[in-house]
Amino acid sequence: MADLVKLTIDGQPLQARPGTLVIEAAKTAGIEIPGFCYYEGLTLQAACRMCLVEVEKMPKLMTACTLTVSEGMVVRTDTPQVHSARKYMLEFLLTNHPLDCPVCDKGGECELQDMTFRYGVGESRFTDEKVHTPEKQFSPVVFFDAPRCILCYRCVRICDEGLGVNALGVINRGVVSEIAPNKGDHLECDECGACIDICPVGALTSGAYRYQTRPWEMTHVGAICTHCADGCKTTLGTRNDRILRGNNRDSSGINGEFLCIKGRYAFDFYDHAERLQAPLARIDGKLVEVSWSQALETVARKFNDTLAGGGSFGAIGSNHTTNEENYYLQKFARQVLKTNNIDHHRTGDVVTLLDALSGKEGKLATVADLYHSKAILILGADLALEHPLLSFQIRANYRHHQARVYPVTAGPVREDKYAALSIRAGAPEDYFAAIERLREKLRAERDLVILFDDSVKGDDIRKLVDAGESLGIPVKYICLLDYSNSRGAADMGLMPELLPGYRPSEQAGMRVHEMLDADLDVLWVIGANPYKAGYPPLRRVWVRKARFLVVQDMFPTETAQLADVVLPAASAYEKEGTVTNVTGEVQRLRRAVSVMGAKTDLEIMGFIAREMGVAAALGPWAPNIVFEEIRANVRGYDIPLATIATGGAVQSMPANGRIPVEVRPDLARSDHNGLFASGTLGRYSKVLNSVLEGRLSR
Repeated sequence: MADLVKLTIDGQPLQARPGTLVIEAAKTAGIEIPGFCYYEGLTLQAACRMCLVEVEKMPKLMTACTLTVSEGMVVRTDTPQVHSARKYMLEFLLTNHPLDCPVCDKGGECELQDMTFRYGVGESRFTDEKVHTPEKQFSPVVFFDAPRCILCYRCVRICDEGLGVNALGVINRGVVSEIAPNKGDHLECDECGACIDICPVGALTSGAYRYQTRPWEMTHVGAICTHCADGCKTTLGTRNDRILRGNNRDSSGINGEFLCIKGRYAFDFYDHAERLQAPLARIDGKLVEVSWSQALETVARKFNDTLAGGGSFGAIGSNHTTNEENYYLQKFARQVLKTNNIDHHRTGDVVTLLDALSGKEGKLATVADLYHSKAILILGADLALEHPLLSFQIRANYRHHQARVYPVTAGPVREDKYAALSIRAGAPEDYFAAIERLREKLRAERDLVILFDDSVKGDDIRKLVDAGESLGIPVKYICLLDYSNSRGAADMGLMPELLPGYRPSEQAGMRVHEMLDADLDVLWVIGANPYKAGYPPLRRVWVRKARFLVVQDMFPTETAQLADVVLPAASAYEKEGTVTNVTGEVQRLRRAVSVMGAKTDLEIMGFIAREMGVAAALGPWAPNIVFEEIRANVRGYDIPLATIATGGAVQSMPANGRIPVEVRPDLARSDHNGLFASGTLGRYSKVLNSVLEGRLSR
């Protein structure tokens, strides 16, 4: 490592790595140098001139956002000359800026507002009439007010460099320059809203949040996005028990500030008009509203009668429910209902990967590994559409660390733009031919992360691990999954042949498709929709055969419409607990709002147990108590509580031994949801259904 550079900033002696920018070096000493155009991780612009500083022996003020440290440099950030320069710069920026702070959505979070108060630009010498242009709507979620724009180009750069979309640019020159979409008068992009959050002023505003409230009037709750499996933290702004905004501006969580459209806007399913808010029971052939006590008593009586008569049960769980709910469900099924007929929609063959890695430590990659690894091999998946956070991490790795990326996919993907080599391949046998073609390049890498989707499963995963281990370099793996807790559902034992922690069950029960085809006395469905046309794993239409069907869900799905009892369940944003993302990282959910009439799945199962008289055997249904049981009994989940309690993530490490069971890898089927779809939840999101890209993708 090169010797550190010694310099002085405002009289404080500092040391920094060669190439460090002065604005970043100052941060290490707690010295703030303001800047509108500078943004960590993006290319340098030097457009706003707010970061001007004095540097000894230099004849004029220098921009701290483009100046790198040098040996013996002496920098002053707080002198009369610097203050005057910043004041005059603000005066210039406010030349055409409308004085509409009382109605601007950025009020209270505006960097220009903060700097104006700090440097006291009380009045302007520019007395000409302000240039004004009408507000424009780029899309249902992005509005643009040109007079507020200070041309910092942050939005252009985050869309180009961060997302790789290039949806925004600059038109015209001089005083009439403005940000514009690259496709006529509208955006054709990921609709992620990153341009809105990164804007330092109120030029770009959210169609979902605008004119709703002020930031100081909201309560901000850190939740985990309930859509895809990447596990992004989304900070929900709530007021009067309503979610008004989603972002992650504090950069906490494994995703930093990144969110796709689902994490930033698609929370709106929670208050959809069709949301179930009262239990339903089938009376005289029709589903009618009943009280909670009546619904629970009906379910408990049927469960007890079926047990007494030696009847058969089946339980289909969810990849959206929490770890605590999944663990409690399998415990309820196995200990109370005396059945191993328990399963969920598997979207990837993580079991075979863990088995193939038995005895090997540190082989499961984290989200952070995708930013730091020197080489990345992508097999099958279109990451930008199906796993946007993972794609964002890889793109940032390429920009900052020049990672070499090797996409092996059936069609063009966004990673092709910066790939070291792209190969078109549509089947596992083609993937292995591609790996052989890349062998010498991969062997020359310092380390490698391999990502693969549901097209690689079973013995192909074992061949892939063998191929990776034969390279002679450190290799880590990610088995891509679909939904927010698909990995947690597998870890918690929602499988007929495996108990929590991938311990073999004494006697395997029925899988999802077998339960749907069987004449079960009772089928209990929690947060799933197996009677939807084309439901995996075999993608066919199923006809109800169970004599008694109980459904816990948020919406009147196809499955709920067939049920004898429907119990309204809470969403992930209305409950406490933990979830495990695609890379095995455990994070904590926190309740943001409550919806009248709905209960968490854990509460519902606990109340059913109480009505049956078996609650004592199952134990309390409080999330923290259930998680303590998980920590004690599930391999890899004895994780530091302090880390997840404070909003961090900890990777569970269950792979440390063979899993000697047949898990039918052919039943693992991904839905390959894109950015604008997310199973049942996506169907009920107004934003996902309103954007042009979402409508075109259906």
